[in-house]
Amino acid sequence: MGHDPALLLRCGRRPVCIGAALLALSACTVGPDYRQPSAPVPALYKEAGWKIGEPRDAIDRGAWWSVYNDPVLDGLERQIDISNQNLQAAEAAFRQAEWVVAQARAGFFPTATVDASAQRSRGGGTAGSGTTPVGGGGAGGRITNFFSTSTAASWTPDLWGRVRRTVESNVASAQASAGDLASARLAAQGLLASDYLQLRVADELKRLLDATAVAFAESLRITRNQYAAGIADQSAVAQAETQLRSTEAQAVAVGVTRAQLEHAIAVLIGRPPAELSIAPTDVVTEVPVIPVGLPSALLERRPDIAAVERLMAAANAQIGVAVAAFYPTVTLSADYGVMALQIAKLFTDQARFWAFGSNLAETVFDAGARSAVVEEARASFDQSIANYRQTVLTAFQQVEDQLAALRILAQQAEVEATAVKSAREAERIINNQWLAGTVAYTSVVVAQTAALANEETALTIRQSRLVASAALIQALGGGWDTGQLPSRERIDEDAPLSFSPFPPPAEVRTR
Repeated sequence: MGHDPALLLRCGRRPVCIGAALLALSACTVGPDYRQPSAPVPALYKEAGWKIGEPRDAIDRGAWWSVYNDPVLDGLERQIDISNQNLQAAEAAFRQAEWVVAQARAGFFPTATVDASAQRSRGGGTAGSGTTPVGGGGAGGRITNFFSTSTAASWTPDLWGRVRRTVESNVASAQASAGDLASARLAAQGLLASDYLQLRVADELKRLLDATAVAFAESLRITRNQYAAGIADQSAVAQAETQLRSTEAQAVAVGVTRAQLEHAIAVLIGRPPAELSIAPTDVVTEVPVIPVGLPSALLERRPDIAAVERLMAAANAQIGVAVAAFYPTVTLSADYGVMALQIAKLFTDQARFWAFGSNLAETVFDAGARSAVVEEARASFDQSIANYRQTVLTAFQQVEDQLAALRILAQQAEVEATAVKSAREAERIINNQWLAGTVAYTSVVVAQTAALANEETALTIRQSRLVASAALIQALGGGWDTGQLPSRERIDEDAPLSFSPFPPPAEVRTR
């Protein structure tokens, strides 16, 4: 902040220079300029060392869910931008923030008003006063007319940057709102992907139970034949039937989970559950390999981090707004118009009037109110710094959590695959022994139950890995980066100043 004293002295001799002095002073902007605080960023992810790094180009940065190679998922994800109601609300909040910027920008310009009036009045005359009512007859004062029209303008130059800091704060808040919109979109995409992947695993589980039920039905048929031949007792038939019906019941129960997941997906894409049906498929979704990059890149790839960083900038600018209250306010005003007692004389030279002037106001005592506002703004900025750093820490935790989950689940899946193979082999051997009459059917039931349980466990592990993979991509930002935040120029274009004295029509206001 600074100005030329010589310029002010010269302006004292030349009133016309007052405008130049105000322009020079308007270059002042009080309050601290924003500098982004540091955040705790590790050099490497702790849980990423178990996997060989791969090129980041393996992921389509625009449609991150494409790593699952599922056209149905792709079609559902693309409907989120169109119909998801939470996303529509976030988009409306962003537009609201844009127009708050437009309101603040209006403070750079003068305010002008137009006034026109017509008045007819009668004075309080008394008897014998000699006053005669217009039109004659009756007691009372004289009736007079008065007509006027005028234009007034006033302007408060932004000498200390109060308006500039307000605009700066509102622009940063609008950018934070854009980050919130991206976060809402990413959250909806991630939840839809998770629900869809679980739905597909439910399809796999249904196929497994149906196939197992077919095998158990064959065992029941053999047991009944053996019972009829007197080779097996009735308990073996009861065990075989119990095992079959229990498996069929499990297959039916899968329908509840699948239906609920389908309903959740319908709501995410903004449709009533009754209007969405996702056909089962035999396609098995594989767990993708996800390159994580360096931790420092996470600060550029998470919209929630970008949003809280912009809120820091907004809070910093509010300090300047508070500091500007310590400086005097200069208001320039001008009036021009005409007034007359007869409308025919309204636009004559004698009816014209004008005035212009300036006003300087400075608060000299407020019992520390302005100082308290400044300290409040500084405390708010400190709070935003803490929120920013906490958001960064939480982001790293989410990435590390999913990396650990993928690492441990991959190990568990490998061990469980061996268990499934062994259980199926044991089932085959014991089943042959039963057919040969060397073991009781109870041994077959135990072996078949163990084999089914291990296959169900393997499916559960794969579901957890798929969900963790989607959560990891979401934790990494899902292909988003800070370059997608709207610039100040973009916000200015979306919410231009309107000099119309009339409100826009409803179709314009609601877009």
